[in-house]
Amino acid sequence: MLLFANPLLYLLERYPLVLRWFFIGAVAGSTPMMLKKAQIHSVSWRLPVFLVVGFSAVALFSILPAADASGAENPGALFLICAGLVAAVALVLPGISVSYLLLMMDMYNTVIQSISRLYLPYLLPLGAGVLLGIILTTKLLERAMEKHPQQTYLLILGFVLGSLPELFPGFPVSVPQWLMCLFSLALGGGAIWLLSSQEA
Repeated sequence: MLLFANPLLYLLERYPLVLRWFFIGAVAGSTPMMLKKAQIHSVSWRLPVFLVVGFSAVALFSILPAADASGAENPGALFLICAGLVAAVALVLPGISVSYLLLMMDMYNTVIQSISRLYLPYLLPLGAGVLLGIILTTKLLERAMEKHPQQTYLLILGFVLGSLPELFPGFPVSVPQWLMCLFSLALGGGAIWLLSSQEA
């Protein structure tokens, strides 16, 4: 995180559109792995329900009023702990991007800046929330995947698909920008697909 914080800040400032397309590719690249893990052998009317529930949950989350966490003012330790709990879900659940959740909470830039400056009043409560969230959700997810693997992975896939509209930054306006965005999209999707295929 320390190694990539400053390069990411540079990319966010110079190429925000291209970086967003990379994130879209990374999120979409996990879809084949989700479908494979779900092990769908027969089609049932119940299967789309889990996709819709996951998609709707992300859509509802995205329309909630965002706290002002991106400014210079510290948003408070309690907010940061809660944000860490949300980010932990992305660390535990396969196919959900931590970067995406931070973008949705309008915290991505601030987190990267805090990491690059090692600003502990911001990072410590956020890290405490992440650790607590991992502890609380790991066992729950493990049980769900053991007892209901198909439904769990379809729900996660719904989360993934629901994140794509929120991430979409708009279309490029020039041919060079189109080429950069499409390359970034392919790079993000290909990297995640390669990593997930090796894991499988």
